[in-house]
Amino acid sequence: MAFKTNEDLIKMIHSNYNKFSKGQKAIAQFIIDHYDKAAFMTAAKIGKTVDVSESTVVRFATALGFDGYPELQQALQVMIKNKLTTVQRISMDEVPTDSEVFIKKVLKNELHSLRNYTEEIDMQKLSKAADLILGARKIYILGMRVSYTLALYLGFYLDVILENVKVINQNANSIFEQLIRVTEDDLLIVISYPRYSKQTMDAVNFAIDKKAKVIAITDTESSPFYDLADVALLGKSNMVSFVDSLVTPMAVINSLIMTVGFKEKEDIVKYFDMLEEVWQKYSIYNKTYDQK
Repeated sequence: MAFKTNEDLIKMIHSNYNKFSKGQKAIAQFIIDHYDKAAFMTAAKIGKTVDVSESTVVRFATALGFDGYPELQQALQVMIKNKLTTVQRISMDEVPTDSEVFIKKVLKNELHSLRNYTEEIDMQKLSKAADLILGARKIYILGMRVSYTLALYLGFYLDVILENVKVINQNANSIFEQLIRVTEDDLLIVISYPRYSKQTMDAVNFAIDKKAKVIAITDTESSPFYDLADVALLGKSNMVSFVDSLVTPMAVINSLIMTVGFKEKEDIVKYFDMLEEVWQKYSIYNKTYDQK
């Protein structure tokens, strides 16, 4: 079964939702919420996850018009490889006409994404990423378009902890000119979410050619940066509206900053003691409100 556009599969599941049995509705909701995972799970695994039989998963696939589960799985894999465009995000599901309803729906989805990240957080990967940061001669941070905001945030806090941090300026000269001195002793932290920037991919391949280490902060195992990175930190950013969600990616970044901080706790305390003296001496903060 072929789909004209990527959102057709999700729309088909939505439109048939009320016709499904109780078990099939559980499968449908799982695929809607976790299509990136479902695309690489067997029918038996999905059944176990949502507490239904493998045969129920197969019947769900045939109820959608597929010959069997493998064909549904293939359609999911095609969908995640061809990420939805901004226009498709808006049309993928019926947008409520009431702004309050819509905003609450978006916020509910954000909470759901954060809850999933909390349950699936990989402390070993965070620790390995922190070790790469602390062991690097120089740290380059790259995020294009909306991810540039995340890159600046990560760069700000790592620069407080360390002395060798450079955020690649997407508005300045060529990315390659800013990365030209990268070596095998350096580290590139790349932040990229759908729709993935070609410039970011080119920069990562350039750094890899120079034998630099790479940490990727991205959404799923299907991300083009997942296999390229020495460590990939995942935080899914769900598509609910035309606005890119930065909530879960920010949680990933905060987790990384805190992990680095715990490893360098004594030095950070000393550094902030010195900063407090400077802030007080030069009245950096308004004394009337600095405790509020």
